[in-house]
Amino acid sequence: MLTTSTGLADGALAVEPAPPLHAPLGAGLHWLDTPTRPALLYVPPRLPHWCVPPLLVAFHGATGVPGDMLTLLRTEAAQRKVLLLAPSSEQVTWDAIADGAFGKDAASVQHAMATVFDHFAVDRDRIAVAGFADGASYALGLGLANGDLFTRVLAYSPGCIPPGRRDGRPTIFISHGRRDTILPLTNTSHRIVPTLENDGFHVDYIEHDLGHQAPDSIVTTSAELLG
Repeated sequence: MLTTSTGLADGALAVEPAPPLHAPLGAGLHWLDTPTRPALLYVPPRLPHWCVPPLLVAFHGATGVPGDMLTLLRTEAAQRKVLLLAPSSEQVTWDAIADGAFGKDAASVQHAMATVFDHFAVDRDRIAVAGFADGASYALGLGLANGDLFTRVLAYSPGCIPPGRRDGRPTIFISHGRRDTILPLTNTSHRIVPTLENDGFHVDYIEHDLGHQAPDSIVTTSAELLG
């Protein structure tokens, strides 16, 4: 269900699961229209007709494309029967990072999620948001702003937490590479994690010995939080 948002600048999404209006989309990849650039939806194979699947909304890094998140998360989504929605930023990175406020990208996320809810009876207790690098920062910002909607946030190598409201208490997973020279630990996760913990959020934090990347083992560990 999609409703009119009056506070999108602070990241508040006006969308929620509702009984589907249309038949489920078939297994595979689907491009979904949005007010800006299309979003990519992956429907795992052999999804039982009675299944109420989880939904993972995943944001690419700066200069990236939705397919990047499919490459990173598709295997886990297929094994765990998770719908995987990968939006696309209108600019080279996401609105809250480029402009300091949520705007067109957040509106497109809202629109794409409403389309998913029109076709699938999504498990409202297992709607998560994820991202890599700038996408991880965006996932943190949007996830914290909509903790009543997103129950889990998976952030791989985030750079910051964009400004916005705080609502709800999502579970947060953060990973970062000790050899990351693009978004070094000391300027990013070493500040982000304590800030979140001081604000009362539960954070599962893992450092790995690689650089600016999310290794498969880290993705598998984080996906276990999807249930």
